[in-house]
Amino acid sequence: MRACGLLGAVAIAFSSILVRLSHASPSTAAIFRCLFALPVLVVLAWLEDRRFGRRPWRERRWVVAAGVFLAADLILWHNSIEDVGAGLATVLANIQVVLVPLVAWAVLGEKPGRRVLAALPIALSGVVLISGVLQHGAYGRDPGRGALFGLGAGVAYVGFLLLLRRGGSDLRRVAGPLFDATLTCAVACVVAGLIIGDADLTPGWPAVGWLIVLGLTSQVLGWLLITISLPRLPAAITSLMLAVQPVGTLALAALILGESPSALQLAGVAVVIVGLLVVSRPVSRRARLPKQVVRLRSNQRECAGAVIANDVAVRAADQD
Repeated sequence: MRACGLLGAVAIAFSSILVRLSHASPSTAAIFRCLFALPVLVVLAWLEDRRFGRRPWRERRWVVAAGVFLAADLILWHNSIEDVGAGLATVLANIQVVLVPLVAWAVLGEKPGRRVLAALPIALSGVVLISGVLQHGAYGRDPGRGALFGLGAGVAYVGFLLLLRRGGSDLRRVAGPLFDATLTCAVACVVAGLIIGDADLTPGWPAVGWLIVLGLTSQVLGWLLITISLPRLPAAITSLMLAVQPVGTLALAALILGESPSALQLAGVAVVIVGLLVVSRPVSRRARLPKQVVRLRSNQRECAGAVIANDVAVRAADQD
């Protein structure tokens, strides 16, 4: 399971790298990463329906709404990648680990723990350093705007998670909800891309090749591996994977894309990761089960299915 989880984290770590390598516009990358994932997901969803029966519309409608938020998340995140680079954008995206419990508090009345409240100012101070507002010559085409896009993506992703959680109540099904959300996301990205004006519905080669790899690895393979492994891994391992994914992307961006963030931006990366680790560090055996949802959210840049599956498992265990 550890190897499976690590492979999933590696697959996700390449996500923003592949977006950059495709040289596709933000909307184009969002559209085709979803479209190329759909053939695999529809087969997996069909197999689930064949085994467990069709899902009722009252559950699917929440997942369809979640797909709209996923579209906003992907377009904003891809813009962040263009403005601040693949590595820093991925670090910024992980700020949603802190935002999810806060929004759940405001919307659902689920009061966050003291760790979340303590982690928020830490993580936000790291975002300020990454944005480059405290220095001249920060890395990125427009690091300040990229940081804002990254925060916006985090907020949109929170909406996606909460709606997917509302509609993904069947622990046995993992592909069906993701298929519905991904299909809705693809349609919403087409509409948004045409309105924004950056959608290319006939991208050429090699962009198509990179986007196929992106759809099959991050959108399908990485999600499946993490969904299978994370709920079965010890808390210490999931906490470690929280740091591995953004740091891994940062290292890969430096090696593959030649990205070189400034010293202050790298300090911001360290501060953000400290904030995330404050939220996700292992807790006592007695408190461990209810806190797993918060820890697993940390690794769900592309893999919200694991959050939903684990959340359902936690609720079932609590009822027992």
